[in-house]
Amino acid sequence: MTKIINAPEAYVDESLAGLCLAHPSLRIVGDEGRVLVRSHVKSAGKVGIASGGGFGHLPLFCGYVGEGLLDACAVGNVFEGPTVGTSLDSIQQADTGAGVLCLIGNYGGDRMNFEMAGAMAADDGIRSELVLGTDDVASAPEDQMEKRRGVAGLLFAYKCAGAAAEEGRDLAEVTRIARKAVDRTRTIGFALAPCLMPGRDAPAFEVVPGTVEFGMGIHGEPGLWRKPFSSADAIASEMVDKLMAETVSETSSRVALMINSLGASPYEELFILHRSVRTLLSERGIDVARVMVGPFVTSMEMAGASVSLCFLDEELDTMLAAPATCPFWTVS
Repeated sequence: MTKIINAPEAYVDESLAGLCLAHPSLRIVGDEGRVLVRSHVKSAGKVGIASGGGFGHLPLFCGYVGEGLLDACAVGNVFEGPTVGTSLDSIQQADTGAGVLCLIGNYGGDRMNFEMAGAMAADDGIRSELVLGTDDVASAPEDQMEKRRGVAGLLFAYKCAGAAAEEGRDLAEVTRIARKAVDRTRTIGFALAPCLMPGRDAPAFEVVPGTVEFGMGIHGEPGLWRKPFSSADAIASEMVDKLMAETVSETSSRVALMINSLGASPYEELFILHRSVRTLLSERGIDVARVMVGPFVTSMEMAGASVSLCFLDEELDTMLAAPATCPFWTVS
C-alpha cells in the first residue's frame, strides 16, 4: 500500500503542521513541538483538561482539542505514547490556576508518563488528577475493569468533563463526572483488515481476507475470536450481546450510541451497522437518546468498526448536550 508521505520519520510532525494549517483554532507548542492547544487565550480559573496518546488514531487524540472538550493534547509517535516531557507540557499548557484533569486511554506508556508528568507538575504547584478510559470490553474480563483499554468511548468522557469544566466546576467535580462517564461506557470493536504503519513493508498484524477478528484493539491487539464474516446483522448481534451482558454502576435504559469506523470502513457500511444495532437495542427496550456515526477513533486505514454505549442519567445527558466544537466534532 502506498502512503501519501515524504518520509516516515516526518509523518507525525508534517501531519500535525497540516492539521493546524487546515484548522487555525489549533496551534502547536511545547519543547518537542508535540502539544496541540487551542489558539485563543484561555479563560483564567477554568479547570484544564489534557489528554495524549500515540498518533495514527485521528481524530483521537489531538483532534478533540476545542471548546467544551480538551484544552491540550500530548502527541506521541505512531502507536507510541507521548514522552514525559510532552505530557508535562500538555499539563502546563492546560493549567490556568484551577488544576488539570488528565484524561487518557489505559495504555502502559501513556499512563506511566502522565503519572510522572503529574508528579513533576505538582512540584511546580499545578494540581492534577488522572482518569483512565477503560471502555474496551474485549481487553479484560469484567472483574478486571482496571486492566481494560480506553478506546472510542473515551469521547464521552471528554465531552462530559469538558462541559463540566466550561460550567466552572472545580477539579474534584470535573474529575467525578469524567469517572462517571468512564464507568458507564462500554465499547466492542471488530477488524476486517489491518493497517500499514509508515515505513513498514507489511502490516504488523494480520487479518485474513474474508474473516472478522472480534474484539481486536486499535493497535492490532488480539481479539476474542476470529471466523468468516457473514453479515452486518450477525456481527451487530454479537456486539450488542457482548455490550448488554456488562453491568454499569446504575441501571439505565437510555444510552448515547457511537458507531465508529476504524479508518477504512465507509459511512455507507456504518449506516448499515447502525440500522442493525438500533433494531437490536429497540428490541431490548433501550432508548437511544444520542447517536454518533462516523470515524471518531481510527487506526489509520484499518477496516472495521466499533460500537460504544454510554448508559445515561440526567447529569450525563446534560453534559453531552452542552455546546462544544473542535475540528472533527460539533455539538450545538
